[in-house]
Amino acid sequence: MRQDFHDELVSPDATNLPDRFFDRFVFNLHRTDSTTPSILFGLGIYPPTDTVDGFAILSTQTEQRNVRFSTELSAIDGSSAGPLSWEVVEPMETWHVVLGPNPAGMAFDLIWRARTPAWFGDVVVTNSGGSPSSFEHLFQSGLYDGTLTIDGFAQKVHGWYGQRDRSRGVRTMSGGQGLHIWYQAQFPDRSVGFLLVEGRDASRLLLEGAVMHTDGTLDTIVDVRHDLQFDDARDLKSGTVEVTTQDVVYTIETDASAGGGLMAGAGYGGHHGKPAGRDHLEYDVYPLDGSVTQRTLDTSLTDRLATFDWNGTAGLGIFEFALTRSRSYTYRPTLPRSR
Repeated sequence: MRQDFHDELVSPDATNLPDRFFDRFVFNLHRTDSTTPSILFGLGIYPPTDTVDGFAILSTQTEQRNVRFSTELSAIDGSSAGPLSWEVVEPMETWHVVLGPNPAGMAFDLIWRARTPAWFGDVVVTNSGGSPSSFEHLFQSGLYDGTLTIDGFAQKVHGWYGQRDRSRGVRTMSGGQGLHIWYQAQFPDRSVGFLLVEGRDASRLLLEGAVMHTDGTLDTIVDVRHDLQFDDARDLKSGTVEVTTQDVVYTIETDASAGGGLMAGAGYGGHHGKPAGRDHLEYDVYPLDGSVTQRTLDTSLTDRLATFDWNGTAGLGIFEFALTRSRSYTYRPTLPRSR
């Protein structure tokens, strides 16, 4: 586990980087007791292509609003792009993030503060028919304070949950994967976080993560088993995840039926890092009535704000999932259903 992650983004004028190099942050924001609203935002820089792009997503009970923006990396000062600006106030502890006016009708001015230590890792995944993915990675649980405005209505944010993800390196997740899970279950005194990738034959390609405690301790995750229920559109509805550390086995029930979090709206269908010129901005809306699904979009990746239950303790957080579009793949639970 790494302890030396550089939290600030690399300089826009960094040189001698691999052709597919990226440096990215992603945050989510939600209440501690409700699955609406669910807010996701992030940004990535790509010095070799002089590109920076980002997104903001708002999911309500009825729709998902998406804003995507891109510009030339050489045209920014390293602290803002499009409507989004950011400041690393204290590395690994405090970020200041601001979303200005944009077509989604959502704006915010927020301070994110860490509530747990971060899990760090060096992720390496072999891709069939392409170069391997190799990148530094961390995730960490925090709390927000500030102001959120939706459709002109401003509300105070105090103590809302927020998980963040930082990654830097070369990522080409193409070919061979069957199931992808990025799991961040937030409970009052801990956060259960892991990244799991399985092949199309249900073999494990990657498992990294830890239970991050608010008292500052980290318990490395050594095994994950799952029994998940997907509908015909390959949307996750519910399921059970069993997470094992060296000392504890967590059996966590999940309700993922809230809707939203379709990451095609954030450009995850292969659009990140592609030059679009200066001051490019896109906006669209996905109705959450079943007409837009993981099958109709250009990626099935979904960051669903879900509820969790761990032995009667309620939690909330992001259950990110994706199933391959390959017809040869069928989801296989790894947690026996006869329990």
